[in-house]
Amino acid sequence: MAGRSEITTGVYRALPHDSAEKHVSGEAHYIDDLPEPPGLLHAAFGLSERPHARLKSIDLGPVRTAPGVFAVMTADDVPGQNNCAPVMHDDPIFADGLVEYVGQSIFAVAAQSVEEARRAALMAVIEYEDLPPILTIEAAMAAKSFVLPPYKMNRGDARKAIAGARHRLSGQFTSGGQDQFYLEGQIALAVPGEDRDMLVHSSTQNPNEVQHLVAEALAVESNAVTVEVRRMGGAFGGKETQPALFACIAALLARATGRPVKARADRDDDMVMTGKRHDFSSSYKVGFGDNGRIEGITIELAARCGMSADLSAAICDRAMFHADNGYYLGNVSIVSHRCKTNTVSNTAFRGFGGPQGMLVIEQVIERIAGALDLDPLDVRRINLYGGRGRDVTPYHMKVEDNILPQLLDKLEKSSNYRARRREIDGFNRTNPVLKRGIALTPVKFGISFTTTHLNQAGALVHIYTDGSIHLNHGGTEMGQGLFVKIAQIVAEEFQVDLDRIKITATRTDKVPNASATAASSGTDINGMAALNAARSIKRRLITFAAEAYRCTKSEVRFANNRVVAGKKKITFNELVRAAYMARVSLSATGFYRTPKIHFDRKTARGRPFYYFAYGAAVSEVVIDTLTGEYRLVRVDILHDVGKSINPAMDIGQIEGGFLQGMGWLTMEELCWNEGGALTTHAPSTYKIPAASDWPEDVRIDIYRHGRNREPTIHRSKAVGEPPLMLAISVFQAIGDAVAATCEHRIVPRLDAPATPERVLLALEDMRAMLANEKAEAAE
Repeated sequence: MAGRSEITTGVYRALPHDSAEKHVSGEAHYIDDLPEPPGLLHAAFGLSERPHARLKSIDLGPVRTAPGVFAVMTADDVPGQNNCAPVMHDDPIFADGLVEYVGQSIFAVAAQSVEEARRAALMAVIEYEDLPPILTIEAAMAAKSFVLPPYKMNRGDARKAIAGARHRLSGQFTSGGQDQFYLEGQIALAVPGEDRDMLVHSSTQNPNEVQHLVAEALAVESNAVTVEVRRMGGAFGGKETQPALFACIAALLARATGRPVKARADRDDDMVMTGKRHDFSSSYKVGFGDNGRIEGITIELAARCGMSADLSAAICDRAMFHADNGYYLGNVSIVSHRCKTNTVSNTAFRGFGGPQGMLVIEQVIERIAGALDLDPLDVRRINLYGGRGRDVTPYHMKVEDNILPQLLDKLEKSSNYRARRREIDGFNRTNPVLKRGIALTPVKFGISFTTTHLNQAGALVHIYTDGSIHLNHGGTEMGQGLFVKIAQIVAEEFQVDLDRIKITATRTDKVPNASATAASSGTDINGMAALNAARSIKRRLITFAAEAYRCTKSEVRFANNRVVAGKKKITFNELVRAAYMARVSLSATGFYRTPKIHFDRKTARGRPFYYFAYGAAVSEVVIDTLTGEYRLVRVDILHDVGKSINPAMDIGQIEGGFLQGMGWLTMEELCWNEGGALTTHAPSTYKIPAASDWPEDVRIDIYRHGRNREPTIHRSKAVGEPPLMLAISVFQAIGDAVAATCEHRIVPRLDAPATPERVLLALEDMRAMLANEKAEAAE
């Protein structure tokens, strides 16, 4: 466009997070840090102790008369809709006659202090009539208990190709769930206003959804509810739908009492009440040739969705979309089962089903390599997308931006993979107790909401007469660096210093109808919306400058906080002031909708993703075969982020995503007892990675040739979710080390997470299989 800047001042720079100093100094304000308004009450929750039961009677008399209590609320007291579900209207705020999981909210209490509220909530006398619960995927499959119907994707003739293949394998595999374990727990602060208005401070990735659900619960229109979030202390998908329950409860109690109400869950209640990553049980049948190339494959994915649908439709769809990872599957059938169980409704988690689907095909690759006595990397390479006719996914989308062959070439060389593999084999031959393993795995991850209409965003930009800039958009900041990236985009467009730009809290009364900050699309869509808003103002300034200083529009240039208009040179501030005096609007909204995407669910065909993000990792581990313990000793990562808007933020996302993925695959184990109660609901029983789990030798690089083929914001690529799946290399390296105990004659079954106990069980299973082989040979 006219007036395009000649130098870069905003983007492609490694800048610190806008709140970095506040984070480390404790000055960053989260909701629980906000000054408490006068008359504030605190909420606590009365939770079900049964996984499946009718509520025969509820005596809340002791709760109402407890010290400090101002209000108690049940389903009967909700003036509007008793619902906090995002899609299917199947998740009540308060259970109404029936409870369907341990931890489901039955009532809430508002009291003068947190302690009084929580003590009062424990005083309820509830009589249950127990019903048979369904707690596991296996039980749900046997009972045909589903929250949504099964879904299928087909391409080619998988069964015929498998039957005609030289080699065939089949197997099963399970991957566990994962708690988001954000540092800031679920919290909402509701402040009632006049005319039935309600201001809700919510720690949410999705202020728009919270706004609508609170309005429906209060029986008011959406314009009466304003939701604000300046920042979250982590989210990882756990604050996409889950905050609605806490916001609705706070708002309902605030309406009932006429006083502000804060609903803050402690860590135990948070983990019990909120959904996790879906655990999966998967099976496959595969046919392949002598070189390891897959000729046909069937994959069946069963996910534990919990008591309601939540986001399970899109999550399970994305698992299917990523069941190919980076591999061409010409003849493929994928079936997904969305199981209803009497456990908390599982929900979004970084990767959104993609990791679970991707993990299955990586297990298949390992099995093929073991059967043919090939290096798994060679099997991966021969199955990659690329070559004539090998560029269409199982959902019939053409892969147009594939860089995995080049990326793997570079990483294989830079990591010295082949030499290290030989050195590790030598080490394992001479060490009976310690065994080392190595794996190189790729990542191909689709970017866009697979629910097409969500791929839209809005932004608001003001320039004040002193030249300072106010920026607002629909994206939310959860520590990932979204706000600083979008500020860089606006600074680049106006060619001004970053400190001119005021980053402001996300609010539903500034940018309406915003999609959740999810699907790794935050910078893609909000950045483009902010750019469009800035360009609207810039076009006005260019038109004004050309007229005022008698030059053409093409002669107006912005650079280094100054503007050149023909022979006239002025500061940015001077131009803004002059434009204001000439009554030029210095405010604009911006909007963006992602182009090209579409998907037909009836035929399972389309283009659900705008583009793919790619990466690869080499992980090396050592395991102790006596204890099952492991240590990651080195990781090499090469990741594609297109043209990085802020390399510092992107490297941080790669590091954090990798470590979080490693936690899911190696140590984070969710356990329920026979009564359906979560037993791992605190840091004392649920282990997440610590600083000590980070390997001493870490080599992370951004793919330097990266440039998005599509015209995304400054040709960048999303980086929020894809790096999590780089950790599949750790899981496969552990399997490689286990297999080394029998010189890779057997590929063990190792389910995720690969805890020390599971590693020991895999070793025992493998020894038993070897013993059986010897016994059969002796006969």
